[in-house]
Amino acid sequence: MASHRRPSAPGFDRGARVTLLSAAAATAAAALGTAPAEADPTGGPAATRAQVDRLYEQAEKATEQYNKAGEHADELRARVARSQDRAARGQEAVNRMREALGSVAGAQYRSGGVDPALALLLSGDPDTYLDRAAVLDRLGDREATVLSDLRRAQRGLGQERSEAARTLAELERTRTALARHKRVVEAKLASAERLLASLPAPERAAYDRASRSGRGVPDLSGGAGPSSARAGAAVAAAQSAVGRPYVWGANGPNGFDCSGLTQWSYAQAGVGLPRTSQAQRYAGRQVPLSQARPGDLVTYRSDASHVAMYVGNGQVVHAPYPGAAVRYDPVGMMPIASVTRP
Repeated sequence: MASHRRPSAPGFDRGARVTLLSAAAATAAAALGTAPAEADPTGGPAATRAQVDRLYEQAEKATEQYNKAGEHADELRARVARSQDRAARGQEAVNRMREALGSVAGAQYRSGGVDPALALLLSGDPDTYLDRAAVLDRLGDREATVLSDLRRAQRGLGQERSEAARTLAELERTRTALARHKRVVEAKLASAERLLASLPAPERAAYDRASRSGRGVPDLSGGAGPSSARAGAAVAAAQSAVGRPYVWGANGPNGFDCSGLTQWSYAQAGVGLPRTSQAQRYAGRQVPLSQARPGDLVTYRSDASHVAMYVGNGQVVHAPYPGAAVRYDPVGMMPIASVTRP
């Protein structure tokens, strides 16, 4: 197929179509904060399909933003865990240093009293203490070294705690972004579903048949084979997923969005790919379409918001959009942004 659009069928009432298109466009625009698109008053069922396709495209772009925010949230959670672990180790080091200095104070007490300088040291504010250079003369070299180490450890501990707090705040902002992107996707998909539900039964059936048209295995004979054993394994994994449903935000094994399918397929071959199609576009060496080989990643649209895997003989396998299972389609089904060899 040449695009995500499907063949037309007659029988859709124009007045109902205009009303539904306007409502769907307004809902989608509200989710994005933009003015609603106008329905084509002269169009027929083709205009309905075009609007559904636009909604699916916008949902896919929002899904990629959702995936990007999710990936960032995972990175932030890992950073928080590392910061908290370092802070815990720093606190243990501080505690050990203070215990060592406390033992010095105990020895002094048993021999006749605690040096006032050491008492100040153990008050919990070694920075203030160190600023009083004259008082340092009252400490021995060993105590002064321990105190200096303690000050550095406490400063490092403070920095780790501050970093953890900043990362937690960023994580919270990312969670808010995740929720926002999720609402956008859900609004787009709900609008598309309402439009599809409004179609007469024959046209809806034709639309559904079109969404399943790529489940058969095309002729993939001829042409160059995979560029590597890993690419071959990724192709085999992607082909094994044909027929499984498109699920936005999913990366297998039971459902996939577009970049989730390619990420999962390469993971089965032991290769890690980024989560989003935009990042996958640069996860390897870019090659001309004329040199595409099975396993290469093909990204679409100028913003690389969709990705598929080339499987040979001018065909790709991909997770197209909600309601359509993973399937084969011609490589030129949409405007191609790039071909990348991981």
